[in-house]
Amino acid sequence: METYDTLLSSITSAEGPTRTILNPATGEPVGEAPVHTVEHLNQAIEGAAATQPAWAALGHKGRSEALLKAADAIERSAEELAQLLSREQGKPLNGPNARFEVGACATWLRVAATTVLEPETVVDDGQTRAELHYKPIGLVGAIGPWNWPMLITVWQIGPALRMGNAVVVKPSEYTPLSVLALISVINQELPDGLLTVISGGREVGARLSEHPAISKIMFTGSTATGKAIIKSSAGTVKRLTLELGGNDAGIILPDADPKAIAQDLFWGAFINTGQTCAALKRLYVHDDIYDAVCEELTAVAAAMPMGNGLDENNVLGPLQNKAQFDIVDRLVTSAKESGARVLLGGNPDYDQPGNFYPTTLVADIDNDNPLVAEEQFGPALPIIRYSSLDEAVEKANGLDVGLGASVWSPNLDAAREVAARIDAGTVWINSHGMVNPLIPFGGSKQSGYGLEFGVEGLKALGLPQVING
Repeated sequence: METYDTLLSSITSAEGPTRTILNPATGEPVGEAPVHTVEHLNQAIEGAAATQPAWAALGHKGRSEALLKAADAIERSAEELAQLLSREQGKPLNGPNARFEVGACATWLRVAATTVLEPETVVDDGQTRAELHYKPIGLVGAIGPWNWPMLITVWQIGPALRMGNAVVVKPSEYTPLSVLALISVINQELPDGLLTVISGGREVGARLSEHPAISKIMFTGSTATGKAIIKSSAGTVKRLTLELGGNDAGIILPDADPKAIAQDLFWGAFINTGQTCAALKRLYVHDDIYDAVCEELTAVAAAMPMGNGLDENNVLGPLQNKAQFDIVDRLVTSAKESGARVLLGGNPDYDQPGNFYPTTLVADIDNDNPLVAEEQFGPALPIIRYSSLDEAVEKANGLDVGLGASVWSPNLDAAREVAARIDAGTVWINSHGMVNPLIPFGGSKQSGYGLEFGVEGLKALGLPQVING
């Protein structure tokens, strides 16, 4: 196990230019991130190409054993990784935040290592026998975001490595240290050159997307960037898994108990201080219980402490960067100017250090208000009143994104009927955003395509081959 200082120095002592990473809670320096170039990327790809065949030759058993050891390595350095993650990303140590994220990295890696994927017999009628197998793709490029930098990196690299591929990772420019540290720990148990991090700018990401040696891109981030990757990857016909922007709707049916669901509603919306692609971002509540839901949710939200992530008492932190703070501030301001009713928050202290936006609930807001129609990606939730179920479903389906959604009711049959009418990759019932490493996850419409997690996630990182005869 490394100390925090040892871990940090191991990833910031590289020769060449660096960039200072600041703590979004305090503005103080966290460390110096290397600024890699396209030349560094080319070297990483050459090394990955040289290492990948031997890794593929290990077979599923050998690769799984190595990945299980890598999960153990994450757990040995869990507290040091969580401390760095909290400083760089801003999320608190406690709650469903930094320590939770690091622990989930080990869990997801273990599941990727141990999920069974057997050849599938598709026809065996005595005359014809056909089997479906999955072979390694070769080299995979993994481009990650700043909101869950460690965990989403593992979502990408775990199945890619398990299926026999080499991986080149390009982290967000906002959170490179977290990913560099995580990969450094994982690489204690992997062959040199198999898994590499290139901490560079947009030109590195663009080159990774078009590089002829890369056969698959895994990307989590904005829809706009996803579209750019689609275009740049087209020349080499790369396989893509894209988890893009969302604006998830939740529909509360009139028979729900506002007090009983308030805590789960809160975390569905405000996990990671709202900086989650599949967080609850629009809440539709029936007239009959609208006021009660507003009251109960406000009581829960008001009791959740926000502040520096290193304070063990906090469960909400700052927005990771000033650009995101400005987006949330603009959208809440537009809601206030429209006459919507602010139940809580909406009054940031612009003079305090850090990118803190207060937990904000906005009621009596029109469905076409920018706070509803645009993805806020922060701690502000609009609560929209509805009278008929058809109206709620129409509004929930009214945007061009469809990552997740949720339905809230004690009547599971009724909730499932409503869920089936919603255009989203995942619809949760009486929860929101609870992902599971064995349950496939992916979006619809402009929230992307391709599935992650479980058997389907492994298949997405392999080349299907039919052996017929």
